[in-house]
Amino acid sequence: MLTIRDLSKTYANGVRALDRVSLDIPKGMFGLLGPNGAGKSSLMRTLATLQEADAGTVTFDDGSGGLIDVLRDKEAVRRQLGYLPQDFGVYPKVSAEDLLEHFAVLKGLVQRKARREIVDGLLHQVNLWDVRKRRLGTYSGGMRQRFGIAQALLGDPRLVIVDEPTAGLDPEERNRFLNLLAEIGENVAVILSTHIVEDVTDLCPRMAIMNRGQVLLAGEPGASISALARQVWRKQVDKASLPAYEAGFTVLSTRLVGGRPVIHVFSPTQPEEGFVQVEPDLEDVYFQRLRLQARAA
Repeated sequence: MLTIRDLSKTYANGVRALDRVSLDIPKGMFGLLGPNGAGKSSLMRTLATLQEADAGTVTFDDGSGGLIDVLRDKEAVRRQLGYLPQDFGVYPKVSAEDLLEHFAVLKGLVQRKARREIVDGLLHQVNLWDVRKRRLGTYSGGMRQRFGIAQALLGDPRLVIVDEPTAGLDPEERNRFLNLLAEIGENVAVILSTHIVEDVTDLCPRMAIMNRGQVLLAGEPGASISALARQVWRKQVDKASLPAYEAGFTVLSTRLVGGRPVIHVFSPTQPEEGFVQVEPDLEDVYFQRLRLQARAA
């Protein structure tokens, strides 16, 4: 269990990236959902010991009954941590096999035979064994991300953090990568930071929604969706009337269908004639929380 309490961070330019963030993150897949600039990466970098927090506490179960102070005992955290940042660079002229072995040495795996077994096992696990001799510069985006997960799993971490891992991947690579994360999440805590709602819906039994450095919602996706039951309505409207709907109702989302906007509105009762009640999904939950925050600001 990773326990975060009242974590705050303000950068030198005055941006408050984290505003008293509190979360409990158990073993398994945990989705951290929010738009770009929500504070997700700032939280991930703090948990990964790459930047200091201004205030708050973070503790992590070390697996033997003790607790690691994440903000103070950084070396202990790093021994338990696997991290795939949003921008993961590779040496394009080096093979996946050679670079992963290099990272293994840096992780302290000095016994050659044991290191070889671990590297080979990880290349099989992320489905890169057949292309292990190829230079990383020839890899697709999804293959590079799978290599990134392989390096994150070196040292048998108990906490894995992945920041926006599916951005830019085609649907097939995205599905392959998410399936890999789900397998990893069966044994360790995996924090998936993303702005893609479907990634959280499909994978994560627990999640949180963040924006402007604040946690707007934390819990189970299914329960959060159920809380909006019979309160989401859909209607196709004219483009010219869209501003009036946005001013008069809580419009959750707008999509063009056949050149005309289709809006989802949050309302306990039918907003007006022509609206049809629809089953909510996590995207409706996500936008409803953002709209509530904007209204309260």
